[in-house]
Amino acid sequence: MVARWVSGASPLLIAIIAGAVTANIVSLPQRIQPGLQFCAKRLLRVGVALLGLQVTFTEILGLGPATLAVVVAVVVLGIGLTMLLGRLLGVSWTQRLLIACGFSICGAAAVAAVDGVVEAKEEELITALALVVVFGTLLIAILPPAAQALGMNEHAGGVWAGAAIHEVAQVVAAGGAIGGTALTTAVVVKLARVALLAPVLAAVGWHLRRRSTPQEPGRSVPLVPLFVLGFLACAGLRTTGVIPDVVLDAAGFTQTTLLTAAMFALGTGVRLDTLARVGIRPLVLATASTACITSIALAGALLAA
Repeated sequence: MVARWVSGASPLLIAIIAGAVTANIVSLPQRIQPGLQFCAKRLLRVGVALLGLQVTFTEILGLGPATLAVVVAVVVLGIGLTMLLGRLLGVSWTQRLLIACGFSICGAAAVAAVDGVVEAKEEELITALALVVVFGTLLIAILPPAAQALGMNEHAGGVWAGAAIHEVAQVVAAGGAIGGTALTTAVVVKLARVALLAPVLAAVGWHLRRRSTPQEPGRSVPLVPLFVLGFLACAGLRTTGVIPDVVLDAAGFTQTTLLTAAMFALGTGVRLDTLARVGIRPLVLATASTACITSIALAGALLAA
């Protein structure tokens, strides 16, 4: 309901904030913890799989080689540079991976999906989610006037917004502020980034399997998690065009509901005392990552225009 009243407000981000506020003003009873864990793990994975129904490979390919190159560059270079900068700052591997994927791919959903593969520490997860909320919201206010100041046309502005901003709802808000053509372009570019979530998670799973040793076997990490296969299957099914609109609407509502429940559960782990213990380094990394991704997206948008 709040998302309808506030421009650019994503139900996922609202749920994170609501969970964090709740956890910091009241003491949540221990008996609800299993339910919160179920939402944060099981419901999350089903919701990510259904997210594939937002993506059609036909629309993505219709962007053309130049724009697709921008999307790939943002994801690959964004993750690579964030991981490198995080190592220089002394940020843990899992923490910088969560930030890198959240900022480079699709915000809170990417952070939570990557956590489903690597199982980061709780404080690392909640820090990445909090940073997604803060920096994604800031970009809504910054990008439209910046695009106008740079004299970008609507197509280029839409590519920039879709390639740089985290959440789909935030992209809609920024693209709409630039113009009607920008809105359409921005959403398709954003969904192209979402589609890259699957190969990135597969690469993370492969990396974890490769670096495991007989002395430190850890948990068994599937090369391609089941929910990633579900995501690809849903995207392929959507591309065929055989799914009726009424089914897509119902699936979209279900996906949003599941991810919102998962984000609320994750948000209950966002405690101020925990964030205070994390320190300044993740914030510095998030700032540098935002600058890198926004710059790469801007250069690509100008070249592809």
